Amino acid sequence: MAELTFQESYRTHGFMVEIEGTQCPVTKVTGLNEGMTETIEQPDGGSPVVHKIASGIYKFDTLVIERNVDGSRFDGFFKDWFGEMFQLNGNSQTSSVRRNGAVIKMENGQEVLRFAFYGAWVKSSKFSDLEAGSAGLFKQTLELEHEGLERVS
Repeated sequence: MAELTFQESYRTHGFMVEIEGTQCPVTKVTGLNEGMTETIEQPDGGSPVVHKIASGIYKFDTLVIERNVDGSRFDGFFKDWFGEMFQLNGNSQTSSVRRNGAVIKMENGQEVLRFAFYGAWVKSSKFSDLEAGSAGLFKQTLELEHEGLERVS
């Protein structure tokens, strides 16, 4: 039998999102950006050289989670979180309703990577279009703003 001579990469499937200890099945996650900063160009007078320095302000991409709407308890989980933030007929708590969580990458049933996010709040919640002639799945897309994301394992 031939021996594998390289390290095989992880696949992009096999993952879950955990929010405040509740593991939620999802179909897609985007925005796994560990942070970025802008670049300031600093010219030196009398020199053709322009130095590049960090602005010192760190930003993170919006975390976007896509999930199937299937009548499970997770439909209520996300509905309740959104409802705490955006109350059409009452006092809205908006971004003060925050949750910590993680995106967990699984490989062959074992956790191999964990990206923790902190202080997330629901920026938007939208659903798939309804179309009589379509055989597509009904999905919910949530945009989460957060205070930071880091790879912890």
